[in-house]
Amino acid sequence: MHKEIRISAALVFRDDGDTLLVRKRGTHAFMQAGGKIEDTEGPKEALVRELKEELGLDIAADRMMPFGSYQAEAANEPGYIVSAYVFLIRLRDEVIAPAAEIEETRWIEVHNAASLPLAPLTRDRILPAFRQMQLSMELER
Repeated sequence: MHKEIRISAALVFRDDGDTLLVRKRGTHAFMQAGGKIEDTEGPKEALVRELKEELGLDIAADRMMPFGSYQAEAANEPGYIVSAYVFLIRLRDEVIAPAAEIEETRWIEVHNAASLPLAPLTRDRILPAFRQMQLSMELER
């Protein structure tokens, strides 16, 4: 039986369709920004806090659009699964300033993401769903 970690994650993207991935200090896998939901928080509240701590972003909860809930094996904690509430966030002119445990940030095109080491949640759940969304939007044009 796996133990569960509840997190909120941000699928941050720009108008060009690129998405933001982060790598935490001392790890190798890239993933969405976000983190654990504290007992006193809801998913959006946790994400507001995590984005401020990790990237210096002041994103109001009303700018977060629900993207879904996903589960996968935890990238950095063996024997755990992560259960993630994922929210879409379109950045405007905000500046990202990696802080706290974030060592590296990268903007990537979704179809080029496989060139990076990715966390299972990012690789197997979130990015495929985002790519499908992008393809659907292209077909509607």
